[in-house]
Amino acid sequence: MAVKVLIIEDDPEMNRLLQLDLEQHGYEAHVSVNGLDGLRMFHEIRPNLVVLDVALPQMDGLTVCQRIRELSNVPILMMTAHAVSEEEIARGLNMGADEYMLKPIRNIEFHARVKALLRRAQLSDDDGSQPVVYADDYLIVDVDARRVWVGGQETRLTPTEFKLLATFVRHKGQVLTFQQLLEQVWGFEYQTEHHYPRIYVSHLRRKIEPDARTPTYIQNEYGIGYRFTGRA
Repeated sequence: MAVKVLIIEDDPEMNRLLQLDLEQHGYEAHVSVNGLDGLRMFHEIRPNLVVLDVALPQMDGLTVCQRIRELSNVPILMMTAHAVSEEEIARGLNMGADEYMLKPIRNIEFHARVKALLRRAQLSDDDGSQPVVYADDYLIVDVDARRVWVGGQETRLTPTEFKLLATFVRHKGQVLTFQQLLEQVWGFEYQTEHHYPRIYVSHLRRKIEPDARTPTYIQNEYGIGYRFTGRA
């Protein structure tokens, strides 16, 4: 069965190019030209991936992202026509986005990101060993079930956030360098995105730490990377 991709973009030419390109690579591509219709189509087709423009008529892309994320952990790739600051990435992460791409979209990079997002959303990186679970009286992470509880409440993470947390849990007590995190969480397509671990770790801390300003679980190893430690 073909992987379904929903494109929500108000530029007809961009829509046509992305749809044709995805279909040539074996994906089943669906197109919407505004936020409200895109949300309706999401409910109808239940895509495996959403490609979503930030600036949309009727409902902006960040709001659409937030609405989708309330219902699903589907990977969401945001597109924007201007350079994205770390603050904008953080705002998108708060709404549930997994990734940003700057227009104009380059085909090779676009397909690399699509493949990486779909790969992150799967459990194909399971090594077949014993079930991986971290649990204390505040945080529970069940890697195989893809479920997280914080302070007794189940917490929804995006595919990227979960992959990052699962990587930390699998390597509990070990220092993971920035490069190791890029390779293990994002993939070889992201080797030059050196700011990603810092931005995403900061956001993940806000979701799982009792106090993100003085983290308990994800500790800085300054100039090297991060270490996941259990709660004392």
